[in-house]
Amino acid sequence: MSGVVLCFDYGTRRTGVAVGQRLTGTARPLTTLAMPQGQPDWAAFDALLKEWRPSDLVVGRPTHLDGTASTLTATAEAFAATLRERYSLPVSMADERLSSRAAEELLREQRTAGRRGRIDKADVDRYAAALMLEDWLAQPHPATTHD
Repeated sequence: MSGVVLCFDYGTRRTGVAVGQRLTGTARPLTTLAMPQGQPDWAAFDALLKEWRPSDLVVGRPTHLDGTASTLTATAEAFAATLRERYSLPVSMADERLSSRAAEELLREQRTAGRRGRIDKADVDRYAAALMLEDWLAQPHPATTHD
């Protein structure tokens, strides 16, 4: 079991990606992938999975603040199902409420401290994925094994 987990902050224009480690419970922003015509660039996803060889995948589940489904909930769930089928890996959904807002705040703090320059939406997407993944890693999950 690799213990590596990839998390996707799914969007119809961009999908932020973070990588984390079950052993340490930590995650970091990795990249942001374009979604041409609202569709995944599967070659880019294939390359990421080949490079990182994760044991699990996590997809942010967009909802309203009260937890009810948003207009993107079903699309994100369909994306998660496609990942599960395409890569034969366990795929979990993670609550993504306020993850983008928290990512923006973190990035603004870094900028104020002089540790970063301009902040763009791609930065927010990958940092949101990292925050979601850290929350997901903090929850108990059964170990994943592959034969």
